[in-house]
Amino acid sequence: MSKKAKKSGASNPTVENRRARHNYAIQSDLEAGIALVGSEVKSIRAGQVSLAESYCFFVGDELFLIGARIEPWKPGGGHHNHVPDRRRKLLLHRRELDRLQKATQRDGLFIVPLKLYFKGGRVKILIGIGRSKNQRDKRADVKDRDAKRMIARVLKRGG
Repeated sequence: MSKKAKKSGASNPTVENRRARHNYAIQSDLEAGIALVGSEVKSIRAGQVSLAESYCFFVGDELFLIGARIEPWKPGGGHHNHVPDRRRKLLLHRRELDRLQKATQRDGLFIVPLKLYFKGGRVKILIGIGRSKNQRDKRADVKDRDAKRMIARVLKRGG
């Protein structure tokens, strides 16, 4: 048998948390699995998910995604749908969880979701570990970005 043709990227959307890199200075990132129910996976494939106000938090020894909104799956009729704002467990190895827990407790770092995507038919989440930015840091980032944009504009004109 021949291999199936790859599907277009439209059925496997990537959802990014654009505010995370604006509000946090991300030092490192880590890929994690996420425990979902079937209707949640269908809603994610349809692009009905928002990571805007979400964050990761330890409850005991387990890491959970809190505040992510996955809309209910509409074609299912709503009888066996999921709760849109429930906590979702993140799946990591024990040593990774221990390292993250130490970083949050000892160093005062935050864990924020950066991106939600499909990899090999499974939903993965890219989480970032970093510090919160203050207003001065955000202004410096805007200034650097404007300077890079100006340099690119000058180089494009050939001057």
